[in-house]
Amino acid sequence: MANFPFDIVGFDLDGTLLETHRDLGAAVNHALSVGRFDPVPVEGIEDLIGGGAKMMLKRVIDSRGGLPDDEFRVLYKALLAFYAANNCVHTRPYPGAAETLDALAGHGVRLALVTNKFESFARNILGTLDLAPRFEVIIGGDTLGKGRSKPAPDPLIEARARLGGGSFVYIGDSSYDVLSARAAGVPVVIAGYGYCDKPPSELGGDAVVQSFAELIPALERI
Repeated sequence: MANFPFDIVGFDLDGTLLETHRDLGAAVNHALSVGRFDPVPVEGIEDLIGGGAKMMLKRVIDSRGGLPDDEFRVLYKALLAFYAANNCVHTRPYPGAAETLDALAGHGVRLALVTNKFESFARNILGTLDLAPRFEVIIGGDTLGKGRSKPAPDPLIEARARLGGGSFVYIGDSSYDVLSARAAGVPVVIAGYGYCDKPPSELGGDAVVQSFAELIPALERI
């Protein structure tokens, strides 16, 4: 336990800790239906996850020709309302996630959750899945205010500070995660099984894992 290389392990949510694309896809398609747009294939949503719900919807709307800001806001509010009521219908932890969190705690590691999802959504989902008690810190995309979510380093720096400092490593699946970790000066492990916006080996992480079973050995090698 004393020889584990990190005091704190931080996790991204979507595509790293949880498989969330089906519920996100349903929310996007609800918003599209409000705007009388054709739906997108739910599996295609995986490529749009990472920058938060607003950016995800904007990418879809822009690919359909775009909308004036006032009309876009109506659809965004529809997405948020739908997702608030339906954010844990199909969402599930990746295999081995809970067991790995418990194993890290057994090594004396403190756990943080840092996501671009609204903090209230993250807390609700983690609570529904009985994962929230495992995290001492949960930081969402709106926790620190505008302009301070990933890829900015602020949420990772804040998570480490709230846990009293120490050696920190972040686990994520996107370029947002890598940029945030690099700017914060902490190592980053790529969840290659997640919603990677580039091939996992090209994201620039310190290691790539393809399952939770590989995570602790990878952390011990960094």
